[in-house]
Amino acid sequence: MKFSTKARYGLRVLIILGVYYNKKLLQIKDIAEREDLTEKYLEQIFISLKAANFVKSVRGAKGGYYLSKNPSEITIREIIERLEGSLFPTDCAENSSVCSRSFCCVTTDLWKELGNMIYQFLENKTLRDLVDAYENKNQFNIQI
Repeated sequence: MKFSTKARYGLRVLIILGVYYNKKLLQIKDIAEREDLTEKYLEQIFISLKAANFVKSVRGAKGGYYLSKNPSEITIREIIERLEGSLFPTDCAENSSVCSRSFCCVTTDLWKELGNMIYQFLENKTLRDLVDAYENKNQFNIQI
């Protein structure tokens, strides 16, 4: 199982916004430069992040983006699910009605268990956890 760049970059963007939560607005060009990403692709990611209500924007010359709520209130699970979709590796693990064999298929049980483990792991991590880890790893290199 691999997550798309949309989910990976979206999470990186939210971490940066979390570092500056309630401190300042950030512009896409500054985040793109800091994270070595293209502005064009980040604009698409921000559309998804706004639609998922993770970020809000302020228009104008001094405008930019900010997190819509405290990083401690956002789980990594909800970020990944909103950007990527289901965390379950197969459709039958999430909805047994999609396969007539799911009642007797042991692999369905395996995929369901794996999906539940991924769900619980990501549900127990918040954006605040990643912001704190980011700040610890980058304590001398945070300025935007």
